[in-house]
Amino acid sequence: MKDSEWMVEEVLMHPEPIFLEPVFHERIWGGRKLQTLFGYPIPSGETGEAWVIAAHKNGSSKIAAGPLKGRSLLEVWNDYPGLFGKASSAGDFPLLVKILDAHDDLSVQVHPDDEYAKRAEKEPFGKNECWYVLDCEKNSYVVFGHRAESKEDFKRRVEEEEWDDLLIRVEVEKGDFFYVPSGTVHAVGKGNVILEIQQSSDITYRVYDYGRKDADGNTRELHLQSAVDVIKFPHCSPAPRAVEEKSGNLVIRQLIQETYFTVYHWQVDGKAPIPMAADYLLLNVISGAGMISGSECSFPIAKGDHLILPASIEAYSIEGELEIIVSHE
Repeated sequence: MKDSEWMVEEVLMHPEPIFLEPVFHERIWGGRKLQTLFGYPIPSGETGEAWVIAAHKNGSSKIAAGPLKGRSLLEVWNDYPGLFGKASSAGDFPLLVKILDAHDDLSVQVHPDDEYAKRAEKEPFGKNECWYVLDCEKNSYVVFGHRAESKEDFKRRVEEEEWDDLLIRVEVEKGDFFYVPSGTVHAVGKGNVILEIQQSSDITYRVYDYGRKDADGNTRELHLQSAVDVIKFPHCSPAPRAVEEKSGNLVIRQLIQETYFTVYHWQVDGKAPIPMAADYLLLNVISGAGMISGSECSFPIAKGDHLILPASIEAYSIEGELEIIVSHE
């Protein structure tokens, strides 16, 4: 048996949770909270994003431990489809999970849907996303929508810089959840730390960037025509209704169930079996500590850990006092 064939067989016969190391991206609006809140080894004081579960060409998480240590999630997705309940590699990894540190306001922006992304950008996915507010400063807000009635009205207000009247600002608190479908004008405001679960896309059309300049004195590119092409008129604020159920020591609150992703908040207090609601699950530990166990292995988990529970483990249990955001396609 070839070494590569042996490795595949070994990984599938003795599977374990896939722990991941973040990929960091420096941004003009980034800060240091990814280090102060989670202890991550950020590259600078302008670190805006940690791509914590990612298999995208612009950044892929690395496997942190086990026989696959050091390999990228993108490689593992392609080379070990059985871990994800697939007979063969099934296109692109569908989701991307980030933590955003908004030390300053993010640009006002919008994302395309799948059809526009394929036609205009030759990319497989548009970008529907959702936010869970991990932390925020007093009086923090997000931009969530606009007041324009049409494309022409929107462009006129932009040209006349009627930002206060055009943009809808919503104050936020820790634990708030937002569903941000494609076509929604939005921005994360200064002082927020956001867990973002989205389609695996890196397409953003900027509408407004406050006239900021980078270290070289250049303003960032805006994409007004593409933005207007994809913005929905009039704006509609989706408000998903959370559904909660309790099973022993595990309280599961379903935050959203959509075409592109389903997202839950788990509150663990003690020991409980893990319900595998899909072939594989993405887990982001947002507070507390405990243990996660499969049929052949046990591992400590704590705030700031990010992992995938693969399809090939028959049963999992979890123990401790933890909050976890869980998602799947």
